[in-house]
Amino acid sequence: MKLKPIRPKRISDQVFEQIRELIYKGEFKPGQQILPERELAVSMAVSRTSVRNAINKLVTMGLLEHRQGQGTFVSSPDSRKGNPLAAVMNTEEATLDDLLEVRMGLEANAAVLAAQRATENDILSMERSLEEMIDDLEATDKINTESDAAFHMAVAFATKNPVLIHLMRNFYDFLFIGIKKNLTHMYQDSNSLHDALSHHKEVFAAIRDREPEKAGRAMQEHIRYVQKYFRSR
Repeated sequence: MKLKPIRPKRISDQVFEQIRELIYKGEFKPGQQILPERELAVSMAVSRTSVRNAINKLVTMGLLEHRQGQGTFVSSPDSRKGNPLAAVMNTEEATLDDLLEVRMGLEANAAVLAAQRATENDILSMERSLEEMIDDLEATDKINTESDAAFHMAVAFATKNPVLIHLMRNFYDFLFIGIKKNLTHMYQDSNSLHDALSHHKEVFAAIRDREPEKAGRAMQEHIRYVQKYFRSR
């Protein structure tokens, strides 16, 4: 057995992880321009080289994209290449129902764990996404995909379970595309959007109030509602 010396995590890797989490949590939304390298370096108290290396890694992953003469933007999951889950869904080898079955297992359990382990910052992240959904529905009669996906990712991060978080990170594009398809269909029926928003409020309240079983049931009821909605059509 050949053991290697333990090296501290590189600064650029820490910058990469922080920006990546902000994208997954919806702090940086698809289509949004991120701060220039110089400003990010100042804000994070690191060198511009570390920021540049982190951004290049995120561009390679497809999470960010450079636009000539404009800057660096968060890419939309719709336009990302190379995500096998998204590709399967786009070619219709997988259905919305298939996706919802997977979400049922992952997210109902995530809601239970989140109710037990969420920090104040986790609660604030969920609340912020929920408020954006409420504002969107009041102003446009629609719910923004980015805010909806950010809410579900915030629940996942609140579990503090590294395996579940890893799965949800890799599942993100599929989650985003599935939610977008769900909401697009529901735009034809405003009642369904109000129902979906109520479900999110119930999930949030149960997590905030530290009621694990209630949180798990609320997430299950939300996903079952969406399943029934599409199966009836």
